[in-house]
Amino acid sequence: MSTALDVAPFQGQSVCVFCGASDTAHPVYLQAASELGEGLARAGDRLVYGGGGVGLMGAVARAAHTGGGRVLGVMPAFLRTRERAFDEVETVIVTSMHERKQLMYDQSDVFVVAPGGIGTLEEAIELLSWKRLDLHAKPVIFLNLNGFWNDLLAMIRHNVDEGMTPPSFLYAYDVADSVADTLRQLAATRATLDDDR
Repeated sequence: MSTALDVAPFQGQSVCVFCGASDTAHPVYLQAASELGEGLARAGDRLVYGGGGVGLMGAVARAAHTGGGRVLGVMPAFLRTRERAFDEVETVIVTSMHERKQLMYDQSDVFVVAPGGIGTLEEAIELLSWKRLDLHAKPVIFLNLNGFWNDLLAMIRHNVDEGMTPPSFLYAYDVADSVADTLRQLAATRATLDDDR
């Protein structure tokens, strides 16, 4: 285990994946998480994720690790047993959920919001809220497998239609309907990142 100050440096693109930690998730989502992890490893991207070994979290991390990719897990100490920390990869143990999200944000260049539960929803909303407040301009991609995020995306549009959020916010995120589409979008963000460096 390491602390936030001990995170090994990484020069490529770091992709934060927010996703579910439930082993009862539909197999199609678990398979997609594995395919995403494999794709990140093939592309040379580093996976930044919540540190767990269960559900989609475990699937994406194991696949990225098995594929030879770099993986950084960020796990609050109180969740080590519940989410079964995946200790085979670089893992930082933090004290709170807030510290977890902040470190994941700081260590990432782009975010993928894959299917998940209430925790994933909370992470996505905070990420979008920060973007609305101009606290970051990092790309956000919803992996909308089987229309998983359709209701949330409709709620955001409703919020815009009711005048609560400016129409420009509809361009604050992208949507991908498949892992292949997500990986294509990540290739584009990687090219932009390389140009900026």
